[in-house]
Amino acid sequence: MTAVPGRNYDLVLLGATGFVGRLAASYLAHHADTGRLAWAIAGRDRNKLEAVRAKCGSIPDVVLADTRDPASLDRLAASARVLATTAGPFDLYGGPVVDACVRARTHYLDITGETVWVKGLIDRYHERAAAEGTRIVPCCGFDSVPSDLGSFLLVRHLQEKLHARCLWMKAYFKAYGGWNGGTLASKIHNFDSGQSERSRDSHILDPAGAISGKLIERDQDVRGVLLDSDIGTWVGPFFMAPTNTRVVRRSAALYAEWGSAYGPDFAYQEFLRYDAPLARIKAVGVTAILAMFDRALETPALRRLVMPLLPKPGQGPSASTMEKGWFTCELLARTDDGRLAHARLRDRGDPANRVTVKCLCESALTVAIDVDALPGGPARGGVLTPATALGEPLAARLRKAGMQIEIGDAADATAHLAE
Repeated sequence: MTAVPGRNYDLVLLGATGFVGRLAASYLAHHADTGRLAWAIAGRDRNKLEAVRAKCGSIPDVVLADTRDPASLDRLAASARVLATTAGPFDLYGGPVVDACVRARTHYLDITGETVWVKGLIDRYHERAAAEGTRIVPCCGFDSVPSDLGSFLLVRHLQEKLHARCLWMKAYFKAYGGWNGGTLASKIHNFDSGQSERSRDSHILDPAGAISGKLIERDQDVRGVLLDSDIGTWVGPFFMAPTNTRVVRRSAALYAEWGSAYGPDFAYQEFLRYDAPLARIKAVGVTAILAMFDRALETPALRRLVMPLLPKPGQGPSASTMEKGWFTCELLARTDDGRLAHARLRDRGDPANRVTVKCLCESALTVAIDVDALPGGPARGGVLTPATALGEPLAARLRKAGMQIEIGDAADATAHLAE
């Protein structure tokens, strides 16, 4: 496959000189089939772009574009069928990029976890992008591909294999890895801009009128630790749940609009899981530490004390730390007739960096190469989610790239979750 007439590239990666951007450029250099794909990296500093290009070895081109220069973004969007970006915080830098992509009818993907910003995209662009068949797909990193894709695949398993609908679903995460400076910058911006308060709306990304008061009550974020009787161990709040749960709920609401609902009053929650020995002590301790960390970043006086100890934008964990990282996402679902089923997604590599890069790049390649197989066909558009925009073709790519994605029958659901 080569770029369509009038467009130089099938895929452009914007933000390629940042920490995650450099990792993404390297990933594409090793996984993009240059015989089928015309692609490039983009950013505002030619010297840094050339350094990335030289290190990766097989990038065919570099393109200059600055998020503060709308004309350069218009040229960039008009040159590509698909644009993927790692340049955040997205509330600061992402809006003009999406605006240019919508005008040019260029498919867009990113790694944001900023739900308030995504809500703004929905309000401004969803109807136009839907009418014109432009896929705008935020949240294509570790937040929120495993959650959104896993829940979608499990629901379809219930419907197609068990001939049942999903009543509720829970996701249990375990993970190890490190932070990067860009993620921390986005987190701090959320506190300073007031977005963290607005993002507490558990259905912020749903279409208007898609929820009931009962669902709002059931879908509130987990605040403390509890003994989960469904899996027989202690769980606590998952720091990415305020993004992931909103994305999954948007997927469910959109599929309901399209006549393929997940189930009656579908409810979804996420947790961090703690196993024996000392599961309760671990849950209490980690929950307290995460709460104190958020408090330190939210409070200017405390922030000044901790910031020298944290990575700055453009920095991240060592290669060794990223290689030693991993994650597991286990999903448990109950059908409307009382049966259970499960799914498990897991992969090696630091979630915030290695897994995020794999998810973004494979998502972008899915749109660039597998367009005819995408959910809803090539004409589907709007401000979508990984499950509604990419679905099964993305799952196939991630499996091929090494991510384990397993869907279990109802009979052995609790046995697998107890492992």
